[in-house]
Amino acid sequence: MSKMAEEKQVAAGGADGAAAAGEGAPAPARVWPMETLLRAAPLGLCVAAMVFMLKDKQTNEYGTVAYSDLGGFKYLVAANGICAFYSLGSAFYTAVPRTASLSSSWIVFLLDQVSTYLILAAGAASAELLYLAYHGDKEVTWSEACGVYNSFCSQARISVAITFASVLCFILLSLISSYRLFSAYEAPPPLGNKGVEIAAYPR
Repeated sequence: MSKMAEEKQVAAGGADGAAAAGEGAPAPARVWPMETLLRAAPLGLCVAAMVFMLKDKQTNEYGTVAYSDLGGFKYLVAANGICAFYSLGSAFYTAVPRTASLSSSWIVFLLDQVSTYLILAAGAASAELLYLAYHGDKEVTWSEACGVYNSFCSQARISVAITFASVLCFILLSLISSYRLFSAYEAPPPLGNKGVEIAAYPR
């Protein structure tokens, strides 16, 4: 066999080996640009809601009222701060190319769920405080306060509205992460003859 024929045979064998190795290679790293933008959106919303509430203070002839006087509003500030930090971290995580694993999908799913319920609870608690401030509660003889502290109530209302906008973003993120996680599992097989259902396993 000539030297040229031997070189061709070696090159063909190398190409076949590379193709065989490629079949067992891991899936390529992926980046989801739209998800990255959606994860970054709550960052600005949470910071805006937090700033509006932190600056919410009014003084008049009846005294001074500030957000720190009400536990629900303090919880709103804390929840927005935590969710803003998580939004920044999760946006950076999805912006960096990486292979998706089942464990990382579970972690993102659980953190999305916790953040959603955390910010939703803060918005709901603050909305209830605002309702009482605007309408009072005759059954417990609580009078409305926004007639006297109208500026304070208006700014708090803006903060709560922005908070609920971030809630919508986190709900969408929870849906995305849950779909990505559970789509990695196969549907359970049909019931057997004994009526015993077999658990599904990851693909």
